[in-house]
Amino acid sequence: MARRILVVDDDPTIRSSFTEVLADEETEVRTAASAEDALAAVDAQRPDLVLSDVRMPGLDGIELLRLLKERAPRTDVIIMTAYDDMPTAVAAMREGAFDFLPKPLDLDDLQRVLDGVFEDRRVRERHRRAAEDAASRYQLDQLVGRDPRMIEIYKLVGQLAANRASVLIRGETGTGKELIARAIHFNSPDAAEPFVPVNCTALPTTLLESELFGHVRGAFTGAVADRRGRFALAGHGTIFLDEIGDTSLEFQAKLLRVLEDHSFYPLGSDIAERSQARVIAATHRNLEELIGSGAFREDLYYRLRVVEITVPPLRDRPGDLPQLAEHLVGRAAEELHRPTPLFSEEALKTLLAHDWPGNVRELENTLTRAVVVATGGVLRPEHLTLTPSSPEPAPDLVSLTELERRHVARVLAATEGHKSRAADILGVSRPRLNRLIEKYGLN
Repeated sequence: MARRILVVDDDPTIRSSFTEVLADEETEVRTAASAEDALAAVDAQRPDLVLSDVRMPGLDGIELLRLLKERAPRTDVIIMTAYDDMPTAVAAMREGAFDFLPKPLDLDDLQRVLDGVFEDRRVRERHRRAAEDAASRYQLDQLVGRDPRMIEIYKLVGQLAANRASVLIRGETGTGKELIARAIHFNSPDAAEPFVPVNCTALPTTLLESELFGHVRGAFTGAVADRRGRFALAGHGTIFLDEIGDTSLEFQAKLLRVLEDHSFYPLGSDIAERSQARVIAATHRNLEELIGSGAFREDLYYRLRVVEITVPPLRDRPGDLPQLAEHLVGRAAEELHRPTPLFSEEALKTLLAHDWPGNVRELENTLTRAVVVATGGVLRPEHLTLTPSSPEPAPDLVSLTELERRHVARVLAATEGHKSRAADILGVSRPRLNRLIEKYGLN
């Protein structure tokens, strides 16, 4: 399908130039001489992208941008102007423009921005198709379990799907916290918008910030082009921050700004972008203890915990296990294109006797393997590979000196050796940090 671009400018020479430069076998370019003409064209054609001047007779470009965000929210907008003033740039980005470009346009810069627009559109289209596929999977009637605590959670999911309050989901690893988050999203009016999961423990702080907020070209070594972050890609959908309790205080401060102001700054940029995404966070950590030790911000805790859901571990709701096992086996068989096997009585007893330290995730993995190896249409105990429960590991007891060394090393690694940032996080001066680095041999 051809890319559809609408150029809005009251200067006929500029309209003609854009058509000549941009139109090719993959790109269809139309033009409009005013914002009013542009609105009519958008209603008729639904272009992928609108390139609009700011200063025009009648409605200006910022007013056009506001109307387009209401009438055609899936159409991206780039604002152009010969007046390179900061208030207009800020207003454009605040109202949801993809970018703001000063005239005269550099063709290489324009092509770079256009490539970014259509790459983002491809990502959003993948999310939209995934949302359609997921809609049936995460409907409320697909949530399995009749334990009274789970029924209360399902009620909350239904209530939360009708609004956009921030949610904090707590529970042990593997209890299905992301499943609950997806159920909230895919039962909401914004189910067609992206659901964007982020594992906060998978990246150091600097890369996590770039992943979530994006960056501009030259923000750091290797940043050869602008890159939009997950908050921008989430649009009006949901961003799911898994293991929020393991993030740094520096990152928590920036996340708090997003929740308070609904805006963020890409790394290296001094222009704020608006965030319309709903935030759902999850953790297996005791946040109250982390707050007490100074490792988690109390103000962020209350911002995230507008509504709290605690998912019970599987061992505390054994009555749900038979129904849950049948559901998971049926889903695994469908995905593996195998007949759905039946449970022998002995296999069910084996499942019920296990304490499932890995919770639903462990049960799902166990049953998926069983579907693969069971050949007679019946699951028996020998098809179930269960991990023996292990005792709690002894705590790693170290001296205060060793604890300090490890913490300084961790902060230096997270900041990629950036001493000023490391000193700010540690709350020490640069000379003090240099002495610690020398003391512990961390060069």
